Amino acid sequence: MYVVASTNKRRVGSLFHRGGEERMYIVCLDMEGVLTPEIWINVAEKTGIPELRLTTRDLPDYDVLMKRRIAILKENGLKLSDIQGVIRSMDALDGAREFLDTLRKKTQVIILSDTFTQFAMPLIEKLGMPTLFCNTLEVNDRDEVVGYTLRQRNGKLFAVKAMKSIGYRVFAAGDSFNDIAMLREADSRAFFRPSEKCVAENPDIPVTKEYAEMLAIVEPLLR
Repeated sequence: MYVVASTNKRRVGSLFHRGGEERMYIVCLDMEGVLTPEIWINVAEKTGIPELRLTTRDLPDYDVLMKRRIAILKENGLKLSDIQGVIRSMDALDGAREFLDTLRKKTQVIILSDTFTQFAMPLIEKLGMPTLFCNTLEVNDRDEVVGYTLRQRNGKLFAVKAMKSIGYRVFAAGDSFNDIAMLREADSRAFFRPSEKCVAENPDIPVTKEYAEMLAIVEPLLR
């Protein structure tokens, strides 16, 4: 029997028993669309540059999409600080901070995102500084975005695999096609406010539209 210890007596995880083996659940959540608005869409609206609304639905190849975004920033003279200014004006989705606070009292939570550290941190601060795994932008000494570095290709999928390899079971939630591999790898899963197309192509994945609905799926796993 494993013992979970905490100096402040707060529960830091939840154990379950199956076939003589006990393992702890951990929660992995996408950020944009699940906890925060979509960053690039907000930048497009604030700057009046509609092309920045392009997503992997428009350009499925992520490398092609990011190179196009970087080219658009250069064409319009936008610096990293300009984008960060937009992001600082954004708030987390209504109820997201309270949802995270509730979850983190019960178990550990990791945010798995395809965004970049330089973009995410203002929003992560508003969410109470949960652990974030994401990517990094390459920025020159003129504050221009010139490239990006992926922490790992298919990083969400491999993060879930890694959690499982060290003895966790995983609940994962996301909202889009780039979350499917992560959701499929997880032991339990749910969509949060996905597109109709996403649901139609993955009818077996539970759909939630409110944080209370997601908690209703997660909390029984943590008992």
